[in-house]
Amino acid sequence: VNICQEIRDRRRRQYLRRRRAFLLSSIAAILSLITSTNRPVWVRNRTAGQNFWATAESFDDDQWKAQFRVSRATFDYLVELIGPAIKRRRTNYRVPIEPRRRLAITLWWFARSGEYRSIADMFGVGIATVCIIVRQVTVAIVERLYRRFVSLPSGQRLDDTIRGFRQRRYPQCAGAIGGTHIPIAPPRDNPEHYLNRRGWHSVILQAVVDHDVRQGNNIFWCQRVFQKSLLSDGVEIPLHLIGDASFPLKPWLMKGYGEPHQLSPEQRRFTFALASARSVVDAAFTRLKGRWRCLLKKSDIDVSMMPRVVAACCVLHNVCQQRGDGFLPEWSFETDPSGNYLVQPETEEYEGDAYCTAEVIRHAITYDLLAVLQS
Repeated sequence: VNICQEIRDRRRRQYLRRRRAFLLSSIAAILSLITSTNRPVWVRNRTAGQNFWATAESFDDDQWKAQFRVSRATFDYLVELIGPAIKRRRTNYRVPIEPRRRLAITLWWFARSGEYRSIADMFGVGIATVCIIVRQVTVAIVERLYRRFVSLPSGQRLDDTIRGFRQRRYPQCAGAIGGTHIPIAPPRDNPEHYLNRRGWHSVILQAVVDHDVRQGNNIFWCQRVFQKSLLSDGVEIPLHLIGDASFPLKPWLMKGYGEPHQLSPEQRRFTFALASARSVVDAAFTRLKGRWRCLLKKSDIDVSMMPRVVAACCVLHNVCQQRGDGFLPEWSFETDPSGNYLVQPETEEYEGDAYCTAEVIRHAITYDLLAVLQS
């Protein structure tokens, strides 16, 4: 009898424990629905940052552009383009950070490459959240907009580019090519592979720039698409890019003559005309880095992520150029008295050129430049 009673008591205790656990879980579920957006365990109160963002929304156009490096109209345009890709679902635990604030956080980081802690305080989010948002929005910009806004010219835009360089006194030019070093923190793996001649770690951005200082990047495109040619004294002059001494001389890539003290007057004129037309490269890099200063100094972004950061900045540069969203003089890092920016390595001259078809084309342009410009 005692054994049976003990068994019944044990079963009753087990039943009561299960019933209590069920009731507690039901109550917890109900409370989570009622208080899903007001849980101090999950959401930290960041009044200062929230006030800054609320204040930012009331900025006038000049204040907005000074803070985020783009006009409010361009900002709204970007939200329209990538908003669906950076929007997050609402959950039972918290309200998601809206796309506008996500884009603002990323543009702020691009413009200043500031510490995540200070950005987190300003925008009312967590430090880890800033890091995640910058990566997510960067990827969205590249995946959604890169092919649309970063390309070499074709069709009417190609005709406009040729005409624009012709007005700069250089003929048959479809773009100017150049490169610049982007500082990075020393990578964990093979850091010596990223050391440049100045002794600091970098990745290289190589870009093709049109007459309007927009950037493209696919240099192989020119070999199969540049088909418009001119004849000068029996020599066919194809459309081509122009570069500096670090590039090889090719039929689709012209550069100036070396050893200036040994040049003929015609060769000096050609070299000067090409260098003057190619100055758009320096202007583009100045605007790119001046607007998006994350490209000017080392950041803690992993080297594997840097190509996307650079690509996203190029997209934003081209969007601003296309929309007439001007570059402000105070953004130029070259005139910034407080800027301790790294000096670019000197250009290493390419020495593999030999007499070839490209030299014949350059010679024809050199000694018949005015006629080619007028044709």
